[in-house]
Amino acid sequence: MIGEPAQPGAKKYVLFDVDGTLIDAVDNQRRVWRVWAERYGLDPGEVYQVALRTRPMETFAQVAPDRDPQECLAALHELEDEDVRSGVYAAFDGASELLDALPPESWALVTSNYEHRVRGRFARTGLPVPSVIVDAASVEEGKPSPVPYLLAAKRLGAEPQDCLVIEDAPSGVRSALRAGMTVWGVNAPVAVNGVHRHFGSLREAIRDILAVTSGTRPHEPRGSAAAE
Repeated sequence: MIGEPAQPGAKKYVLFDVDGTLIDAVDNQRRVWRVWAERYGLDPGEVYQVALRTRPMETFAQVAPDRDPQECLAALHELEDEDVRSGVYAAFDGASELLDALPPESWALVTSNYEHRVRGRFARTGLPVPSVIVDAASVEEGKPSPVPYLLAAKRLGAEPQDCLVIEDAPSGVRSALRAGMTVWGVNAPVAVNGVHRHFGSLREAIRDILAVTSGTRPHEPRGSAAAE
């Protein structure tokens, strides 16, 4: 069945992206980039549009090519750390319920952010933290490279084909697909190209995610998207 991890009977694992999937951080990211852009005399709107599509070092190269990229990165990290301490965060509806229901050691986080910020945000929102977190410091190649998701599977002792990835962003979807995993998209009005199934919200996906981990067949809703 499309969208269901292979090898019936094998243990199933769930790998989650963080920002945009479990935690709603859009306003925080927009605010951090606005303050960063203003510090360098740049247009916040233009900078944010670039930042949405690229990793920080690539963003700096495009919007501030005459600036020291390490200085730019240090300034961004300072703002992001302060946002973790003082910003307002919210977990997406159903996130706590879902993570609390998953069997221990059956799930992991795969994020382009850094682990200390993820832990800070999870502490602020009351979400449980898994034993495996693959962050930006864990890999030399970030999403859309398959490396982050493959590393998470390895740390869980899982085969890629037994992993279900929950994502919201095109780069993350490409990363998981290139890793040979099943990918479901959430929290977007339109399906990201390539996802095996699409849900408008995380809440809508909870029942089927838990069905996968319990070894039962997920319900196939009308209109779900199939990978090309």
